[in-house]
Amino acid sequence: MATLPHLTGLAPHLTWGSILDILLVAFLIYQLLLLVRGTRAVTMMTGVGALVVVFYIAHLGNLRTLDWLVGTILPYSIFALIVIFQTEIRQALARLGRKLTLTRGTQNGAVDAYDDIVMAATTFAQDQTGALIVVEREIGLRTYIESGVALDALLSYDLLATLFRPSAPLHDGAVILQKDRIAAAACFLPLSMNPLLSNQMGTRHRAGIGITEETDAVSIIVSEETGGISVAVGGQVERDLTPELLRMRLNQLLGRYAPAAAGGGGTHAWTAPKVAAGGERGGER
Repeated sequence: MATLPHLTGLAPHLTWGSILDILLVAFLIYQLLLLVRGTRAVTMMTGVGALVVVFYIAHLGNLRTLDWLVGTILPYSIFALIVIFQTEIRQALARLGRKLTLTRGTQNGAVDAYDDIVMAATTFAQDQTGALIVVEREIGLRTYIESGVALDALLSYDLLATLFRPSAPLHDGAVILQKDRIAAAACFLPLSMNPLLSNQMGTRHRAGIGITEETDAVSIIVSEETGGISVAVGGQVERDLTPELLRMRLNQLLGRYAPAAAGGGGTHAWTAPKVAAGGERGGER
């Protein structure tokens, strides 16, 4: 088997510095793709890439007019992209800064954020306040975020309680979370058309299930009729969860670990129930 020194001998220009340079460039490109994934910038980057390809073909083919035209437009398009996507760039840099913060407090803050979801869902269940909370995972939810009112606010129990207050203007619709931040409220989601679902499930439950059929998101649904707490993932719904079981499921699904709450609910084995029927009127919103 050929060794690295032997390979470098076959390719005189391949040095350890060149290998490091290639790896760093590949890492930067990969991080850039992670930052723009799930955003409108993906389609714009595709357009810029096509423009670069046209410029390269025009240059090789000695198409002088097209070469001059594309060469004139291309530098200004970079500034246009910066102006158009200034919000996305600012958010991307903020996410990068949070990733570079190597502290235990970041992990504890994420766990605390999910505790806020459990606290809010428990309060909604007691008051029989309808709520739909969607947590983004690997697949971006930017399309659905743009259908609502953008917030980009730190997740907290108080903010969730305010958003879903019946008299609040943003209470109707879904709240979408991106890690420990509320991306948007009053978002529109696709309704599930699964005929196997109970016909007694209302619009809120069908929307919470529908988004999990198209993405890998996790939905937390609180019934306005019964106060029952449900979790939907992968097109399946688990209903009538206690706060302890809700906390356990969020820790499992979102990759976070937190000690089980004290009491009977934190000690019995968890079995995901199937989609259940009954308990709600079909007209629930």
